[in-house]
Amino acid sequence: MDRFQDGQHVRLRSRVQRTYLHADDDGESVTLSQHRASMNAAWAVHIYDGGDGDGNGDGDGNGDGDGDPDGDGPYLLLHSAAYGRYLSATATPARRGHHGLRPELRDYDQPEVEAIKWRAVESGFADDVVLLRHGEGHYLRANGKYLPWNSTGVSVDDKASSMMYWIVEPIPFREAGIPAIPGPLPTPLIDLSVIFTRRGAEREIRGIEPIPGEEAMPADHSPNRPIFSAIFSSPGRRIRFVLALEDGPYPEDPEDDGWQQFWFRGRSAFSLRGYLAAHIDVDDPNVAMCVRGGRHGRLTPLVVDLPDGGYGGTLEIVVFLAGTPGYDALRYPDVDAQ
Repeated sequence: MDRFQDGQHVRLRSRVQRTYLHADDDGESVTLSQHRASMNAAWAVHIYDGGDGDGNGDGDGNGDGDGDPDGDGPYLLLHSAAYGRYLSATATPARRGHHGLRPELRDYDQPEVEAIKWRAVESGFADDVVLLRHGEGHYLRANGKYLPWNSTGVSVDDKASSMMYWIVEPIPFREAGIPAIPGPLPTPLIDLSVIFTRRGAEREIRGIEPIPGEEAMPADHSPNRPIFSAIFSSPGRRIRFVLALEDGPYPEDPEDDGWQQFWFRGRSAFSLRGYLAAHIDVDDPNVAMCVRGGRHGRLTPLVVDLPDGGYGGTLEIVVFLAGTPGYDALRYPDVDAQ
C-alpha cells in the first residue's frame, strides 16, 4: 500500500502521544496538538524525484516516499495546508528538555533544499505506521514520553526511540469546494494609528499601503513621522500577488510585470481577500487566494488567518477568479471528515 500519494493531504499522529503534528500559528514552529479537525494539522504531500529537477513528482503522480537510501529520490516533502511552508530539519538544537535538533517550517525557495527532504521508512508495525528519516539517520520524533509537561514538543534526533513512529491518516478532499474563511478579526474600539499616523495621499484602501523603495518597510517611515504610529500601528508584511489566468497558469517569477505588491497590516484573511478583490475589481467571495511557500513551492489555498509571525517579510499570493477552470481545479482537505 502506498502510504503517501502525490497531491493528497494527510495527518501525522504520534503513535505514543496520540497527538498530531501541528503547524503553529507563528508560521514557523512545529509542535504536537490534540486538535484533529484543523488545517494546522493537515499536510499536503509533495513527492519529489531528485532526477526530474522540477519537484513535480515521480512522473505518475504516486509514490510511497521510500526511495533508494543511496539514490537521489523520490523524496517526501510535506507542506502545511494552513500556511504553505515546508516541514524542514534544522541544525539548531531543540529547545530545553527536547532531544536532538529543531524542526521548523520554511520556504522552498531554491531548486534543491536538503532541509525539506524526508523519506518514509517502514516501521514493521502496520502499513500506516512510518518513520520519517532526514539525511543519513535523523528521524522526526515526538517528545515528552516521561514528562507530560513537555508533551507538545517535536524534534529531529538520531537516537532510536518509540517516539519516532507516526501513524499516517489520509484526509479526503472536500466535496463542497472552498471552505468559509474566518470572519474579520476584532479591532480596537479606538484605532489610535488613524489619529497619529500620516496616511499617504496615494492610499486608496484602508489598512494597506503602497511599497516604497526600501525593502519590506511601510510607506511612511520618514524622520518626522509621529512616534506614536510605531506604537499603535498593527504589525505588517509585504503582500506580493498575481492574478492567475483562467486555466490556472501564472508567471512564476515574482519580478514579472504581472506581480503587484502592497503593505498589509494585521492577520485577517477576510480583510486580505477584500483588499485583493478591490485591486482586481471583483466581489470579495469571487476569488480564491493561494499562498506560495517559496519560488519552488506548490500553491496552498489560504483559508485561515495569516500567521502570527513573519512580520516585515513577504507573503506571495496567487489569486484565482471564481467560475474559471483554475479556480474549480483547487482542492481542499476535509479536516472535519471522520
